[in-house]
Amino acid sequence: MEIQGSIAIVTGANRGLGRHFAAQLLERGAAKVYAGSRRIESVDLPGVEPVQLDITDPASVAAAAKTASDATILINNAGVATFANLIDGTEDAIRREMETNYFGTLNMVRAFAPVLGANGGGAVLNILSVLSWRSAGIGHAYSAAKAASWSLTNGARIELAAQGTQVVGLHVAGIDTDMLAGVEAKKSDPADIARAGLDGIESGALEVLADPDTVEIKASLNADPGIIYPELAAGVAQSR
Repeated sequence: MEIQGSIAIVTGANRGLGRHFAAQLLERGAAKVYAGSRRIESVDLPGVEPVQLDITDPASVAAAAKTASDATILINNAGVATFANLIDGTEDAIRREMETNYFGTLNMVRAFAPVLGANGGGAVLNILSVLSWRSAGIGHAYSAAKAASWSLTNGARIELAAQGTQVVGLHVAGIDTDMLAGVEAKKSDPADIARAGLDGIESGALEVLADPDTVEIKASLNADPGIIYPELAAGVAQSR
């Protein structure tokens, strides 16, 4: 679909990748951009319409859907990383990952599906992660939640096809934002990731692999786990 003349809502638009999405939507000629944030006073991008939004709160999501009832594009960017593992991480942290990265995204898709349908179909873009395909040794709760969100994206794509809604999964590795500020890793420029996602919407893509690491790991999904996780294979061999 064309972004020029569209009306978009971006979750987590007050900073990082979400702010880049909002800015680039305006640059591409979107008629209106709703910038969703839990802290509406932190939205400082000129030209957007701030919207109070907590994606984990159904009442907040419903209110946002009422405010942005003219939306034709939904960018599900808001997320959280607690870096909790599954065995020794706290249950609260693990549940927070799922409540935000999976149920929060689901809340938005469910609330805005009828909005998009009433406005001609439109598009949904879900920000996914390479960690939904390969766990990295830390933050396995995040990997599990993003794997669930990947499945959500695939299922919603099927369910919303009849109303003409394009559902795009944007898969990325590390991004240079506050979320990964304390992590030593290769990181992409968030402006490049936002550009790739919006290009995907305009080209009619169903899936966007935004960086070389994501392309490589997606291609390895049919490999034996012992190849994907050589350290695991070595540990099993030592235990025999």
